[in-house]
Amino acid sequence: MDNRAFEMQEDGVAHSSANKHQHYRHHYECGQEKKRPMSLMRIFLVCFLACLITTAIGVLVLSLVYLVHFNPKSSHQSNPAPEMDKIPPQTGGDGSSNITTESRVEPRFSFMSHLSKSKEFKFEGGTIQWARYRNNLKEYTDDNEKEFGMSINNHQSQMTVGTLRIVSKGLRAPHWHFNANEHGFLIQGKAWIGVVDDGNTVTTFNVTAGQVIFFPKNTLHWVKNVGDEDCLFLLFFTTHDELKTLDVDDAFFLTPEDIASRSLKPEGRVEFIRSFQKPKEDQAVNLPENLVELIQTADYVQSNDSDVWKYFYDLKGSKEYIFPGGIIQWARYRKNGAGLNNTEKIYSESVNMHSETLTLATLQITSNGLRQPHFHFNAHEMGYVVSGCGQIGIVGDKPVPDFNVGIGDVFFFPIGTQHYIKSICDEDLFMVLAFSTGKQLETLDMDDYFHATADHILAQLFLKKQEEFKKIPKFPEDQAVNLP
Repeated sequence: MDNRAFEMQEDGVAHSSANKHQHYRHHYECGQEKKRPMSLMRIFLVCFLACLITTAIGVLVLSLVYLVHFNPKSSHQSNPAPEMDKIPPQTGGDGSSNITTESRVEPRFSFMSHLSKSKEFKFEGGTIQWARYRNNLKEYTDDNEKEFGMSINNHQSQMTVGTLRIVSKGLRAPHWHFNANEHGFLIQGKAWIGVVDDGNTVTTFNVTAGQVIFFPKNTLHWVKNVGDEDCLFLLFFTTHDELKTLDVDDAFFLTPEDIASRSLKPEGRVEFIRSFQKPKEDQAVNLPENLVELIQTADYVQSNDSDVWKYFYDLKGSKEYIFPGGIIQWARYRKNGAGLNNTEKIYSESVNMHSETLTLATLQITSNGLRQPHFHFNAHEMGYVVSGCGQIGIVGDKPVPDFNVGIGDVFFFPIGTQHYIKSICDEDLFMVLAFSTGKQLETLDMDDYFHATADHILAQLFLKKQEEFKKIPKFPEDQAVNLP
């Protein structure tokens, strides 16, 4: 039976007779046969167009890939350049480039610096050399120096190190540091120190080789060589960022004349202020040619001990901690002043009361002696080789082959990094060490953590019989620095 409703829905027109219906079916079938070639043509055109578009996209992608990987100019624009690429090549005295576009730095330079061979910043009265982080990468003289600077900054070491050499009668100009405390060790010479604290108290004192000085952050201080030989200071600053310093002469010349006149109220007022001439050369370490004409008398006064010992520590004269393979001496904070005399307690409390201060020490290792593997819970460590030579091993977050250090070299051990130092010369190895804490230093040696671990735990860990670990002896004296 014909369904008229269905026909109406499909064609939109009502068919009243079977003939008409048959006629429609014939017409529809004929129409379908006529339309079929057109549909195939459309399909062909669509496919052809799709092929063209796909081919065009493919060619475009390949072109971009080629430009990115094989065109240096496009590559530089498309990809952020690594930091080393931002540094223009610098040439040495022989015309060779010191900093390369592709760094081939050995892993050891993340943990050591040839400080004594670094660039000398020369002044009238002496020189300064640095192992530090720099904000401007162009200021690094070579890849190795950059690697060390970036390492101490990335590890947030809270330490920067430098050496200050002052010739006889030279003066490190009065200055202060915005972002760091300063700890110094006098390697040679004799100096007169001045410190002005926030209460306008002036403390002055003399230091000789082997003694330590301490200047809190933003405290005005100066250093004058009062001996016949050069003074050589090893200086540690409690920052891993670029050190920020202001010298008194720079502060004066940056102050408007009328403001300086109203502040100082000199005879002649502003005319007197205008009589000051800014030298062409930086006066950070000062020694004028006409010094004899300028100074009639000079007194190098020693302040009261109670004031001096806040900024001074006789490390050379302190207690020696003697081990089978060497000696350690400390300038540090001890809980309840344990093991410290009265003057040492003053220094200890001064260091502890200021934030982000350092612990200093000297370590002497006899020939073939070993500061056994150990690590520090609460401090980074930085050291400077004064004499002798040594071999250093590090076990940290990345493999580092053992490396040697000699006089004038600096080494760095990040917090928690196990390390050892072995003396490998005929003479003793002598070093100055700094640790990034003003609290009591916490350290664990390898023999201590082996003895503290149960034998059955060691047996399970190392796949050795439990009784084998009885072969590790426990000595009555501390083996922190030992001999074979």
